[in-house]
Amino acid sequence: MLSVKSLFQEIIDDDESFALFCSIAAGGESQGGWENARIAALVPPSERPLAPKIARHGADEDKHGRIFTALMRRRGLAPVPVPPDTDYTMLLERGGIGLSHDRLRAERTLTVQDVVTYLSHSRVTEQRAAEQMALLRRHFAVHPDIGRAVRMIADDEDNHLAYCHEELLRLARAGHGPAIQRTLRACALAEIRVYRDVSLAVMAHMGRILGWSRARSAVLAAGIHAVYAWERFAGWRRMVSLKTPERRDALGGPATAAPEYA
Repeated sequence: MLSVKSLFQEIIDDDESFALFCSIAAGGESQGGWENARIAALVPPSERPLAPKIARHGADEDKHGRIFTALMRRRGLAPVPVPPDTDYTMLLERGGIGLSHDRLRAERTLTVQDVVTYLSHSRVTEQRAAEQMALLRRHFAVHPDIGRAVRMIADDEDNHLAYCHEELLRLARAGHGPAIQRTLRACALAEIRVYRDVSLAVMAHMGRILGWSRARSAVLAAGIHAVYAWERFAGWRRMVSLKTPERRDALGGPATAAPEYA
């Protein structure tokens, strides 16, 4: 029977597919860490109180990258090159979503609109990350090898999503509501396209590694296209709504330490 749990179990049981999965995840998290660190250094004076939270966000992302690398190391595996068609964060940037790396490399203070762009981009991508980690936590929270990492990363992603809601609501009350809604909608519609394309690419690479039949690959591809169709029709709206989170000031303290094996 083809299920999320059985599919992911197959991926983590094979060294080559596990190394690819962890390398893709580690690369995206490390890039997110760099981006948040640069944004924290460049926030405008009016948003300086936000800088420690952005830095904490970046520290969490760096930690996640180290965790995925450590999971490979525990199995005697080395990181592998990330295929360009699976690079979610880079493909989002190429699609004009979020703040470009050229902008972040420039030693020029960001504007409040840049902060709105950053938080809107994060609110959309953290929704995706939180949902993916919730799925893994549901099936693998007690797994002997990856359970601890899954629980920690899932909790961090919930914090990141709560932080984005809280800060965007603050900026909306300050008069930026229309700009926030426009930016959120653009980010969401672009993200679901990129997520579809990356999902298809990842499944194609995994299929080659694991020797999946054409029929199985076709079923998985059809499922990915069906998810995209639902998200394009209505699902994207869950990525643009804002509500006061249950977790308040979720990034108000220092980042938690990575597990000892990291």
